Amino acid sequence: MSPGAALSAETHAKETAAPVLSVRDLRISFPSEAGTVEAVRGISFDLLPGRTLGIVGESGSGKSATAMGIMGLLPPSATAGGSVLLGGRDLVGMDDRALSRVRGRSIGMVFQDPLSSLTPIFSVGRLLSDALRVHQDLTRQAAWERAVELLDLVGIPAPRERAGAFPHEFSGGMRQRVVIAMAIANRPSVLVADEPTTALDVTVQAQILDVLRLAQRETGAGLVLITHDLGVVAGHADDVAVMYAGRFVERAGVDELFHRPTMPYTARLLAAVPTVDGGTPRPLVPIGGEPPVLVDLPAGCPFAARCAVAVDACADTEPELRSVPGHGEVACLRAEAVAEGLLDPSGPDAPDAPAPAPAPAPGTGPTRVGEVVLRVEDLVKTFPVTKGGLLKRRVGTVHAVNGVGFELRAGETLGLVGESGSGKTTTLLEILRLSRPEGGRIEIAGVDVGAQDAAERVRGLRRDVQIVMQDPLGALDPRLTVRRLLAEPLQAVGQDRTSILGRVEELLALVGLDSAVGDRFPAALSGGQRQRVAIARALATEPKLLALDEPLSALDVSVQAGVINLLARLKRELSLAYLVVSHDLGVVRHVSDRVAVMYLGRIVESGTTESVFSDPRHPYTRALLSAIPLPDPRRERTRERVVLEGEQPSATRPPTGCVFVDRCPLYRVADDGTRRRCLTHRPEQVRVTERPDHQYACHLA
Repeated sequence: MSPGAALSAETHAKETAAPVLSVRDLRISFPSEAGTVEAVRGISFDLLPGRTLGIVGESGSGKSATAMGIMGLLPPSATAGGSVLLGGRDLVGMDDRALSRVRGRSIGMVFQDPLSSLTPIFSVGRLLSDALRVHQDLTRQAAWERAVELLDLVGIPAPRERAGAFPHEFSGGMRQRVVIAMAIANRPSVLVADEPTTALDVTVQAQILDVLRLAQRETGAGLVLITHDLGVVAGHADDVAVMYAGRFVERAGVDELFHRPTMPYTARLLAAVPTVDGGTPRPLVPIGGEPPVLVDLPAGCPFAARCAVAVDACADTEPELRSVPGHGEVACLRAEAVAEGLLDPSGPDAPDAPAPAPAPAPGTGPTRVGEVVLRVEDLVKTFPVTKGGLLKRRVGTVHAVNGVGFELRAGETLGLVGESGSGKTTTLLEILRLSRPEGGRIEIAGVDVGAQDAAERVRGLRRDVQIVMQDPLGALDPRLTVRRLLAEPLQAVGQDRTSILGRVEELLALVGLDSAVGDRFPAALSGGQRQRVAIARALATEPKLLALDEPLSALDVSVQAGVINLLARLKRELSLAYLVVSHDLGVVRHVSDRVAVMYLGRIVESGTTESVFSDPRHPYTRALLSAIPLPDPRRERTRERVVLEGEQPSATRPPTGCVFVDRCPLYRVADDGTRRRCLTHRPEQVRVTERPDHQYACHLA
C-alpha cells in the first residue's frame, strides 16, 4: 500500500470511529450583580480518537468555561446544563466524588499555569506516582518507575535524577512537560489543554506542542486545544471551532477555515494576526467595538454591531449554525455570499462600531528619525548568588547582562527579543534606574546618567523616560479614576490644575478613548482600554523615550492589533523613541524599525527589522523565527524548522566561548577545529557586507 493510501485509510478509520467525547447543548451560567451571565449558550460537538479540535475566540467568548464544564471543574455557584458524554457516562450533574474517579483516568487536563497545577511541597516524581496510584493498583516502587518513564517520554533530561526535584526547581517549559506527563499518566481517551503555551517563549512553546502531539500519539486520545493563538491552531488542529458570545459561530476543518473564513468574525480575527514572514508586513485590521456582555443579550446576531457586512435582518434573529457547501458550519445570514466571494467580511467596521484606521506598515510612514535619545555601551549587570539563612555568604554570580550596547534615535523603535533569561528585561530596568550602571555607560538625551555631577539632570530625565508595563491592571491604582491616574504624573512635575485638566482630555483623545472613560475605574475597563490608559499615562509628561515591557502579551489578537496601530501612530506624530521588550516576534516585526536578539546576556544579532527577519544569520535567530507559528496550515506544517535541544545554560556559569554553543545545531556538525574555537573563543560581531547595519556574533554562520 502506498503512503498516500495508508494515510487516507488512517484518516477514514478515524472519521468513522465512535466519538470519545460527545458534547450536546452545553450551557453554563454564572450569577453576577448585573444578572445571570450566560457564559456558554448551547454548544455541541463530537471529538474523535486521535483528532484535535481547536477552540478559538476572544477573551470572554466562553472557551475556558467550556473546558471547565467538560472537566466538571466549575465553581459551586455555576449552573450547567446539557450533556457531556464520556465513555457512555454523562459528566454533567455528577458529584465531585464520581468526577474524581473520571478525571485523571479517562480525561486529563493541561492547565495554562503549570506552577499552580503542581503541589509545591511534593517532588515531581511523587506527584506523578500519586496520580498513577489513585487510579491503578500499583506498588510504590512500580509507580515511581512509571513516573520516571513518563518524565523521559515528555523530554525531561536525566529523568531519574529530576524525579526527586520540586516544581520550583524546573523552568516554565519543564513544568509544563510535567503537567502533560500527569495528564497522560493513566492513558486517558480525552485530553483538554486550556491555553497550554500562553506564558512560554516561542522555542519552548514549539517544544511543548511537540510533546502534546507525542502524548496524543502515545495514548490515542482526542485533544481539545483551547487557545487564542491562531498560528498554534493552524499547526496542530484537525478541526476548528470559533467561539463568540458563548456560542460556536463557525466550525470547519482547519484547511477550509483558514483558506476561506466564512463567518465575518473569523475573517476579522485572521486579519488582526501579526505574522513574521511574507515580505513587508501588512497593516493590521483590528475589530472595532467590544464583545457583548453576556447578560440579557438582545435579539439578533451578537456580532452584528461590529460586523462590516451586517444587514437589518441580523438584528432580528440570532442565526443558528448551518452547513455551507464545501466548508463546514457557519452561524451567519450572509454566509453563502461570503463563501462565494461576493462580500469581503474583513473590510471596514460597521458605522456604529468604528475602529481606528490601520497604521501604515513599519518603514512606510512619515516618521522622522532624529537625534540619539538612548546610547548604551558595554552594559554589565550581575546578581549575587547567596547561601545560608541568618549569615548569608556569596557562592556565585549571575551574569544577567554582559557587554550589551546599542543606540536608539527619536522616531525609531528598537525591539529586544529572546527567550526568558536572556537579559532583555534586566537591560530595560538598568536603563530605567537612571543611575550609574555596574559596568558600561548609559546616556539618555545626551546626559550620562552615571556622571558624578549629573544628579539634578538625572532627576530631570525622569520626565523624559517612561514605561508601559506588561499588566495594565497591575500597573494602575484601582482606587483612582482614569482622570486622576492621568493627572497624577502631571501633578508630580508641578503643573497647575487648569493645565492638568486640559492635558488629561488631550491624552484621552490621543490614545483614542472617549472622554466618558475618564470617570471610570480600571476594573471597569476592557484589557485594551486599560493598556491605552497606561500608554496615555506614560505620555503625560511628554517623554522622549518610552520603554515597553511585553506591552501586548496579555491582550487578545484583535485588541492587540488596535494597540499596535496606536503605537505606530503615536510614534509618527510625536517622534517618540520606543524600546520594546518582547518574546513575540510577530508583534516585534510590526512595531520595530530595528531588532536586537539577546541570548544569555549578550546581543548575538542585530539589524534592521526587515534584514534580520528576511535573512537571519545567527542560528539562534533562525531557531526563534522558525518556532513562531504561522496562521496558515499548509505553510505551518511544511516549512523547515530549527529545533533547539535543551535549555539555556545557567547564567551563573556561562560558557567561556560562544554563549550559544551548548544548543547550537551548527556546532554539532562542525569539524573538531571549529568546535574548539566555539568552546574557547567568544565570537566578535561580524557585519553583513551588503547590509552594514546588520551584524551577528557567530563563528559558523
